[in-house]
Amino acid sequence: MSNIVKVGFHTIELSSLDKVFFPDEGITKGDLVDYYRRIADTMLPHLEEHPLNMQRFPDGLDGFNFYQKEVPDYFPDWIGRVSIEVKEEQSKQEQVVCNNPATLVYLANQACLTPHLWLSRVDRLEHPDKLIFDLDPPADDFEPVHFAARALRDMLRELELVAFVMTTGSQGLHVAVPLDRQADFDTTRNFARALAEHLAQRNPKRLTTEVRKNKRKGRVFLDYLRNAYGQTGVSPYAARAKAGAPVAAPLEWEELGDSNLHAQSYTIGNIFRRLGQKSDPWAGMRQHAQNLEAPKQQLEVLGEF
Repeated sequence: MSNIVKVGFHTIELSSLDKVFFPDEGITKGDLVDYYRRIADTMLPHLEEHPLNMQRFPDGLDGFNFYQKEVPDYFPDWIGRVSIEVKEEQSKQEQVVCNNPATLVYLANQACLTPHLWLSRVDRLEHPDKLIFDLDPPADDFEPVHFAARALRDMLRELELVAFVMTTGSQGLHVAVPLDRQADFDTTRNFARALAEHLAQRNPKRLTTEVRKNKRKGRVFLDYLRNAYGQTGVSPYAARAKAGAPVAAPLEWEELGDSNLHAQSYTIGNIFRRLGQKSDPWAGMRQHAQNLEAPKQQLEVLGEF
């Protein structure tokens, strides 16, 4: 790969492409940049118009890493950004918005291994466009997460809500519900909490909303806590800081029937083979945006909202 690349209308000077980022596999920074360049067309519809937090690894997995929210002064003017209210500090900061392939490649060259996205878009920051449940296995067995995801899907179907599922590339699965952005974060978080608590009551031996790990007793935690202003979820197709360079991979629901499926099944090495055989299961997700008012009323009937 040349050290100077033109991506769209922008020219980017790349650096340290031979630096090893994933030591066990010998995957370099250049490989990471190439991955994000190739995945851009598939990934961008999920990134567009969302503020993001950068998880950066300047020296790869074995080196120092950090999360960065604010846009550094040296980022070029063509990088998209939005002014964010930092409520606890009563201040504002500019954060990156990735709306084109050049920005994605530039971020990769800045050792942004994983972009983490806000659950709302720049024009309505207080109103999420999706609701997320984060499901991690309580031990090495991934089957409990399969069960939890299907139970969530079925509960959401009872409430006439369409849900999507994705491996996180890290430990578990995300179940996401696209929203029409009428409800604010307080409403969506309360709804997610009530739904999770009801589902845990249905399955007390397998599911829990207990935040403290020592109280979960081998049950899957139905984590609804990301549904708040300023919280993030990993972007679909983002690489993760794990050996093997796994990526967050959207799934079809029937794929949960595969007992071999786990959170790190897909990597920067095999995801394009998958996409050559199957289109992005989350493509067109925004077209399924849903209103929470009727589902809220149904939960109220159940005495859970």
